[in-house]
Amino acid sequence: MQSQQYQQQRRKFAAAFLAFIFILATVDTVQAGKKEKAEKKVKKSDCGEWQWSVCVPTSGDCGLGTREGTRSGAECKQTMKTQRCKIPCNWKKQFGAECKYQFQAWGECDLNTALKTRTGSLKRALHNADCQKTVTISKPCGKLTKSKPQAESKKKKKEGKKQEKMLD
Repeated sequence: MQSQQYQQQRRKFAAAFLAFIFILATVDTVQAGKKEKAEKKVKKSDCGEWQWSVCVPTSGDCGLGTREGTRSGAECKQTMKTQRCKIPCNWKKQFGAECKYQFQAWGECDLNTALKTRTGSLKRALHNADCQKTVTISKPCGKLTKSKPQAESKKKKKEGKKQEKMLD
């Protein structure tokens, strides 16, 4: 009976020893894989950063389009690629389709030039576009400008319609 117990203990010890060796081999393999990945990252850093061209709309002057990217590097697998892009149609294209500006209120009319001016500061630029930090625009004096009170008059019209429906 003792020999059977001795054999069982020996088998358990052998199984535990084999499991320990298996775990050590697995850890070694994982560490070797990490070293290889680190070397691959070094190769990727040999490539330069992507330089993107301006977004060119597919049709018209806004909407969906494409831009081309290039990068330098002797061992780069990919040195050129095309990317989809979008130029918002509500942005002012006068200062570049990829530059968005926050404008101040119109200034007083200059009687010498008969122009009103206002300045805008850069709010956002898409894909590292080349945008001026501040821009100035001018327009002739005397023309009607769209103002925010129109939104208030729309609200009044809606309220009036609601009251009419309630009366009916």
